[in-house]
Amino acid sequence: MTTQPDHPGPPVPRDEAPGDHIPTCYRHPDRETYVRCQRCDKPICPDCMRVASVGHQCVECVREGNKTVRRAEAAFGGRPVTTPVVTWTLLALNVLAYLAEVASPAQVLNRFAMSAGDVYYGEWWRLLTGAFLHSPPPSYWHILFNMWALFAIGPQLERLLGSLRFSAVYLLAALGGSVAVYLFGSVAVGASGAIYGLFGAMFVVSRRLGYDMRGVLWLIGINVVLTFVIPGISWQGHFGGLVVGALVTGLYAYSPQGNRKAFQLGTTLVVLVVLVAAVMVLPPLALPLAGGG
Repeated sequence: MTTQPDHPGPPVPRDEAPGDHIPTCYRHPDRETYVRCQRCDKPICPDCMRVASVGHQCVECVREGNKTVRRAEAAFGGRPVTTPVVTWTLLALNVLAYLAEVASPAQVLNRFAMSAGDVYYGEWWRLLTGAFLHSPPPSYWHILFNMWALFAIGPQLERLLGSLRFSAVYLLAALGGSVAVYLFGSVAVGASGAIYGLFGAMFVVSRRLGYDMRGVLWLIGINVVLTFVIPGISWQGHFGGLVVGALVTGLYAYSPQGNRKAFQLGTTLVVLVVLVAAVMVLPPLALPLAGGG
């Protein structure tokens, strides 16, 4: 006589069969999970999942993977630039300085314009402040041209050089123009030295990256001619900025790959020291100074 077995009930799923180990997240042991990291095969819960190129990875594997990923850089080093913040900041500073001139032209120019004699007697700030001033009203073409040039080529250069290197090129070119005015001129205002430095930077960058340089050469050539054709323009400031801007950009563009950052930082400081030393050691060559013979 056979007997009917008791009704066994619904079958137990394989993963929940008695005696089987239910996997839990390796970081949260109280959470059951059936998902594993594609890299280390550890069980991970939804809070520990990170989307990878294939499947999911745990937090630690993603962190380790990021260490081997090379950070994106600008063409000549530094962080990539999406918004040219430095260019817009320089534009704003120049415009604000011009508004101060409009409000009080004599006071602003007398205190902050680049003046070789005043720098010689200790007013060093003029070497930089003069590069943010322009011919006061009713002469508007001076600031309009310089700001148009900065707006036209500044963003592209900042993206290629990176914000820090672009700032260094601009400020050192401005300083280089003022030092040339100090040595070979007398008085000047304007961002033209810095703008000519950007022209020189565009030439170097175009040559280094293999771009068509004809447009840059035409731009530089036309502005060099205008420097001597239009009266009242400081050729010293223009050429000082052009030479320093091209030099510094060349040091950035042709720096050795192995220790590029150290080389760029070191050469930037060397150029700065040389410019400052020129003002400290040499007197203005074009001015008769009291006690200077």
